[in-house]
Amino acid sequence: MTPPEPDRVDPDPVDPDRVDRADVNSGGAGESGVDAKSAMRRELRSARAARDADARAADAERLVGHLLGDQLLGLGPDVLVAAYVPAGTEPGSVEMLDALRRRGARVIVPVIPPGEPAPLLWAEYRGPDSLMPSRFGIPAPAGPARTPDALTDAQVVLIPALGVDRTGVRLGRGAGYYDRSLHAATGAVLVAVVYDDEILDALPHDDYDHPVTHVLTPSGGVRQLPL
Repeated sequence: MTPPEPDRVDPDPVDPDRVDRADVNSGGAGESGVDAKSAMRRELRSARAARDADARAADAERLVGHLLGDQLLGLGPDVLVAAYVPAGTEPGSVEMLDALRRRGARVIVPVIPPGEPAPLLWAEYRGPDSLMPSRFGIPAPAGPARTPDALTDAQVVLIPALGVDRTGVRLGRGAGYYDRSLHAATGAVLVAVVYDDEILDALPHDDYDHPVTHVLTPSGGVRQLPL
């Protein structure tokens, strides 16, 4: 089932936390689906905005430690990891990407394509100096981007999310980019990266919502879903 058009995409946002960048339309089969997803997004965004900056930085350091020490994901030399460049109050930092590269992994990050929401493009991450503000103000590597099929070669995909439930339902920001993209990641481990209190018992979802297989949090590390 094809994700519908997003219910809210800011054409020229200045705050990455408000960009509907990561998931599908909050609409479901009717108004109740729209209301449920939109309300949950507002609640989760508000909670993130209230987080202390020092606490976010400490959480980012813990995420790096979990990635380096984790055995479940099999991260190592020549593994291709599709990650993301954290923006605003999203969990993590570019140190997460740098740590993966030091481990010997190859890292690609998304480039938001022009026009209406579509599958993400991908570009190789070569360090923080390679990043430039891209669409919606979200940093992305300078230079040419690879097609959405680049995700086919990834063994691990680190995915931003506003929340994830215990069964693997992921709630993003509402534009549909990841749900339009993840079908290409055949056989990959799909890891939603969230704060500890963003693992929820249940989330509203639709047929087109692409589930994740694992979750990464600052205190819990990498865990396989369902929990």
